[in-house]
Amino acid sequence: MSAQNCLVRNDWICWEYVRSRSQELTDATVQHVWITVASVLIGLLIAFPLALLARGRKAVAGAVLTLTTVLYTVPSLAMFSLLLPVFGLSASLVVTGLVLYSLTILVRNILAGLEAVPAEVREAARGMGYGRIRLLFEVELPLALPALLAGVRIATVSTVALTTVGSVVGKGGLGNLIGDGVQSTFKAQVLTASVLCVLLALVADLLLLGLQRLLTPWTRIRTTAGAR
Repeated sequence: MSAQNCLVRNDWICWEYVRSRSQELTDATVQHVWITVASVLIGLLIAFPLALLARGRKAVAGAVLTLTTVLYTVPSLAMFSLLLPVFGLSASLVVTGLVLYSLTILVRNILAGLEAVPAEVREAARGMGYGRIRLLFEVELPLALPALLAGVRIATVSTVALTTVGSVVGKGGLGNLIGDGVQSTFKAQVLTASVLCVLLALVADLLLLGLQRLLTPWTRIRTTAGAR
């Protein structure tokens, strides 16, 4: 009875809300996760060729970085309004907007990682008969992974937060619950959905950090050697 009373009292912390709305919370979390994952993956697929195009071309790099920065400064409501005639009130509208926001982070980090590859390493690989494609995927990209994955981590955490804005079209995952809770002053719903959103960002960041450490073991060796 006391557990149910927290709903009547409209407490911020209410386990009865979590128990009784578990399916609703699960559905919102699943939607939040897939929108975030789709947005970051598509953003990565677009950012990678853009970074390759901009690499070594100052004019192109300036244009690409300026464009992605301008896109990032567009307010989310304005962005969704501009995309609405094309995608309608759908998840594609939210995903497209989030992809555009992720580009400024991903392009910069990929470009920074590729440009940080030592020139002598490239020359040595060419001397061993590496062509452009093999050089990129077997030498440059592995060395650029720390910067690339750092960008993916930042973009993912940012996208987890920005996904909530999709609630304006009913496709905001946990943002839908936050928005409804704010309008109805349902404190437990606002706090629970907000905490889940933060936890999603933390879990995603930790998973990507683990992936980064797994794929770049030489960075751990370098850190250990430096500590000695």
